[in-house]
Amino acid sequence: MKHIFQLNSKEDREVSTIIGCARNLKHQLFRLDFIQLISVLCLISFGISFIYSAGQQVGGAMTTAWEKQIIWALIGFAVWLILSYSNYNLAALVSPVLYVFTIILLILIFFIGIKVYGARRWLDIGPIRVQPSEFAKIATLLLLSYIASFDWFKVNKISHIFYLFSLMVIPFLLVLKEPDLGSSLTFIGIFGVILFCARISWKWILIVLISLSIFIPSIYPFLHDYQKERILVFLDPERDPMNQGWTSRQTLLSVGSGGVAGKGLLNGTQNMLGFLPKSVSNSDLIFSVIAEESGFIGAISMILMYMILIFSMIRTAFIAKDKFGCYFAAGSAVLFFEHFFINIGMNIRLMPITGIPLPLISYGGSFMITAMICLGIMQSIYMRSSNSEF
Repeated sequence: MKHIFQLNSKEDREVSTIIGCARNLKHQLFRLDFIQLISVLCLISFGISFIYSAGQQVGGAMTTAWEKQIIWALIGFAVWLILSYSNYNLAALVSPVLYVFTIILLILIFFIGIKVYGARRWLDIGPIRVQPSEFAKIATLLLLSYIASFDWFKVNKISHIFYLFSLMVIPFLLVLKEPDLGSSLTFIGIFGVILFCARISWKWILIVLISLSIFIPSIYPFLHDYQKERILVFLDPERDPMNQGWTSRQTLLSVGSGGVAGKGLLNGTQNMLGFLPKSVSNSDLIFSVIAEESGFIGAISMILMYMILIFSMIRTAFIAKDKFGCYFAAGSAVLFFEHFFINIGMNIRLMPITGIPLPLISYGGSFMITAMICLGIMQSIYMRSSNSEF
């Protein structure tokens, strides 16, 4: 009898342990930011669908691009899950190492980088081709947020502003040199929002804005001829309608031809007939494919998902329990908004054509992994906030 009671007691303890684990899992699950998670799932699904559509119409190697995108998305989710349940302060601690590592990669591009369409932006690491500029964005954001969060950092002290600016300008110039004007400009947005969140005085905001208004145009003489031509064509669309102006004309026609409900999946004639450049119809110009095939309804639904995602990031910035979490969340929101705004802007001729992906939708592994790293750290900040309510 004593043996039986001991056995029952042992079984009870095992059952209690299982129940305790289940309750803990449930508690951890409900701490997630579901607004972020649902919007991310919707955007990735949206992207895979239209990468598939663009690939089937173009043919060749692009027909299997959607399968590779699924693999990148799964890897991204694995990274997201690990980071979500890790302490985000660990990312802050390793940010100096990550920053130096990405700077080394950006320098290596000029020696062993792969040249595609006149630009050196990629490195072949074994069987994988990576774009270091995408990883440099997250590394720079982490380091700037980390430094600005220290008590010794005084945002209104000119030497401290210059120190932060120096750390930003190194990857900015290296990425600009590749050349990749679109990606290089995102570093300026990250730098600006961190200063703003650190409560820089309006005097310095005015000085920074005036400096940028002088600094950015001063880049023009150092741009490549094709980059200068893109800007001139943007200002005067009829300048070269059959060459440099061709892509911007066709993207606008593609977006407009979708109408309210679109032509349907796999029925985008602008892409199918080759009016959109086949090499980038599933990446930089995927918004044109989406707008043509799903129409205004599909395009506005996608934009709404981005707005929800960015809202969740801004909310996380407000509820973050420390400066680093606040600065990183705000910087992430700006980074995603810059990509979203510039990509759609160039597809509807509001901005010059530049190679910048649509987050979570455009084909490519480097920015997919970068975006999921960013979102994983954001999720960690949200889950460890003192109050997970907005």
